[in-house]
Amino acid sequence: MTRATDRPDRTVRTEGADGAGGADRTGGSGGSASTDSGLRLVEITPANFGAATGIRVRPDQEFAVSPVMKSLAEAYVHPPDVAWPRLVMDGDRPVGFLMAFLDIDWTDGTGEVPLLRSGLWRLNIAAGEQGRGYGRFAVQSVAAELRRRGAREMYVTWHEGENGPEDFYLRLGFRKNGEKSEGETVGVLRLDQP
Repeated sequence: MTRATDRPDRTVRTEGADGAGGADRTGGSGGSASTDSGLRLVEITPANFGAATGIRVRPDQEFAVSPVMKSLAEAYVHPPDVAWPRLVMDGDRPVGFLMAFLDIDWTDGTGEVPLLRSGLWRLNIAAGEQGRGYGRFAVQSVAAELRRRGAREMYVTWHEGENGPEDFYLRLGFRKNGEKSEGETVGVLRLDQP
């Protein structure tokens, strides 16, 4: 799979946080992405690092997602074109964190042919901000970025069980593909279908 170069000035269409209609947003790895509603993704910088690492999910959800600090450490140790971490902002308020993965070989180098996949690696919506459409916005923003890069599918994994995110992902159109990855359920969303 060929990786697209990032163009921070490129405009793409994505649905708004409520899933009703499209809003222009600026995409790409440099800079930020925003919608008419004030929701936007911004790159993690020294200026917003504290805000990003301050994002905490509800205590009963901590089993299902790693803290932001661990995600940023993982982004740091991978090549720069693998991890795509972003802070989810509503106006000037940080409300969540996401990290996409780009063209990761799911065979871990053990297959004859690499199995390159892209998708949502982490999604942390702050405990007091859940239920307001920020998670939907985050997933739709990653889907738009992956489409811009030429991907046809978006992958995500989740822990099953009470207070896990399975219902959320299934409502957004992800379907279980029968695989497990490190004990987590694998879901896939087709990006080339309306």
